[in-house]
Formats: sequence, structure tokens, C-alpha cells
Amino acid sequence: MAETDTGIPQTNAPTIISIDAMGGDSGVKAVIGGMEKSARTYPNIRFIVHGDEAELKRCLKRRPALAAVTEIRATEDVISMDDKPSAALRGGKKSSMWAAIATLKEGAAQATVSCGNTGALMAMSTIQLRKTPGVNRPAIAILWPSTNTQGYNILLDAGADIKADPQDLLKYAIMGASYARNGFGLRQPRVGLLNVGTEEFKGRVELQDAAKLIGTVATSSDFQFVGFVEGSDIPSSRVDIVVTDGFTGNIALKTAEGTARQVSDLLKAAFNHTLLSRLGALFALTSLKRLKNRIDPRRANGGVFLGLNGTVVKSHGGADATGVAAAIKLAYDLAQNDFSEKLSARVASGLAASKDMLSNIDEAPI
Repeated sequence: MAETDTGIPQTNAPTIISIDAMGGDSGVKAVIGGMEKSARTYPNIRFIVHGDEAELKRCLKRRPALAAVTEIRATEDVISMDDKPSAALRGGKKSSMWAAIATLKEGAAQATVSCGNTGALMAMSTIQLRKTPGVNRPAIAILWPSTNTQGYNILLDAGADIKADPQDLLKYAIMGASYARNGFGLRQPRVGLLNVGTEEFKGRVELQDAAKLIGTVATSSDFQFVGFVEGSDIPSSRVDIVVTDGFTGNIALKTAEGTARQVSDLLKAAFNHTLLSRLGALFALTSLKRLKNRIDPRRANGGVFLGLNGTVVKSHGGADATGVAAAIKLAYDLAQNDFSEKLSARVASGLAASKDMLSNIDEAPI
């Protein structure tokens, strides 16, 4: 195993992923299907899956190869998508979601994957795993299709917390850079701070202060700070990581999802409008398939909870087997690289550098 957090090392030792099989909209079959795809790809992967024992056994009975690398742990309850996080915490300790996180906490697994309720998953993860020392607000980091060579940019926070002060945004930058190194092998990831313009004088005072902090620790934290970026830069090749508060990040994400659906519907309507347009679609079929694969949200499925003492990956609630497999791949890659431990070290180092800067400012003569 490599000692630095650059690149994605591989090891033959078993990598165990804890799976919440009950939380998604697509049911247990989609989760098991994703596990099966992952088991074919990674010979050393192992699973501990939590949920309805009878249903899980039925699904695994038809997949003997997957069953051989999977341990079933029966649970009684399911956290629904409509459950409030507070209610889930009070009454969900016998649920598949709670058990999946507990398995990670106990050290029996190296990462957890769930398709369940985002708020409940974050609340349960925070309670059980606790926050990384120095982190006040954990963040959800998502993958955004981009023109970069890796195919995706990272945006955080995508909705874990609607607030973020300058110190929080600094920690998001450090955590996002560590994620980019460990998840995608980017040695010097480029970080941008989302604003209403790229000029240095633009934006709220909090953003101005955050920019100063991020710029100060960039070199010591092994990332490049490109300054302020706009919404149009999120899918561009100008940056690898876009930092913002959860309120803004979640609105950007939902807006993009809605726009993508609208464009897809408009394209379908246009190609079905006349016989000639349908014939044109037939000639363009190869290019259309390539475009579909390029922007397929299932292949970028998986939001990582950053700032916790453990790796938790949130799969989209409606993910099919392909989407679940993408989330498991992300969890596997991060687990292979001891991501959680390296993230903690990076945060501690970055905070020390920012404190030194603030101290120098306070001590400077007026």
C-alpha cells in the first residue's frame, strides 16, 4: 500500500464493503445486481449486506459466485425516503442503514454504501462515526460530468449543510483535494471557489475571507487554488474541484438534473417529430449512444460524505444495478487507498497552516 495520498494503489488483500440493501427506490434486486457487477470486476472485494434476510437469500441463491463473497446480516427495519433524520435517529437503530454504518464503525468493513435517505444517512453516520477532528460541518462531494480528462469535476458541499463560514469552506477545499488525489489520482488538483464572478472584489465578505484562507494553505496542502469560479465553470476544464456552501451546491445540482431531463425530452421529441427526423436519428445512432454514455448519470453515481471518521458513499435513491456498481467502485477505490486516514491528516495539516496565517495577521503592526 502506498504511503502517500497520490494515485490509487491496488492490493490483493480483501476489501470489505458494508451495504445497506433496503434504502433505495429500485429495491434489493438493483443493489444485488450492482454488487454482482462489482464482484466480477474486483476479485478481492467482499460484502457484508444488511436487510431482509429472506429476500437477500432469494436474490443470492441465483448468484452463487456473489453469495460466496457475501455475508448477510439480518435487520428488522427500513428507513424510508420520507423519514425525517430526527425520527430516523430515534427509531432506526434496528434498520439496515444503521447496521451498515455500525459495521464500518466496528472495523469489520472499510467503507459503507447506501441508496437510502440522504438526511438520515448523514445524521446516522455523524452520530456513529463522529466528525474528523477540526471539521465543524461535514460535506457531500459529488461528481459532475466535465470536459476534464478524468471526465468529472468534484463539487462540494452538495447539501449536507446549508451554512458554511470561511473556515468551513477552507476545510471543504482541503477535503475535496484529498478526495481528488485518492479517488482519481490527481496529484495537484485545481480548486475553485464558487462566486457570482471571477473578479477578486466580487462576492460576500465570507467568500473574500475564504479565498484568502484557501490561497494561503494551497501550496502546503498540495493543490492549486485558481480563485473564484462561476456556475459555468462547474463542468469546465478550468478546475477539478468546486467549493461552495450546501445551499448553493444543492440548488446547482438540482438545476442541472432538471436541465438534463429537459434536454433529453426535447431531443426525443425532435427526433420523433417527422419521418425524416427519425431517419436522421437512425444515422446518428452511434454518436447519440456515445453522448448518452458520456453524460450517463449512473456512471457518476455516488456522493461521498467528507469530514467523518469513515468512508460513506451515498448512491442515488433511484439507482439501477449500473448506478449501484458505480457507487461501490468509488467506495472500493477509496478504501483501497486508506482515504479516511489520509483525509484526517490533510485536514489537520491545513488547519495548522491557516492558524499560523491568522496569527501572523493578528500580530502584524497596524
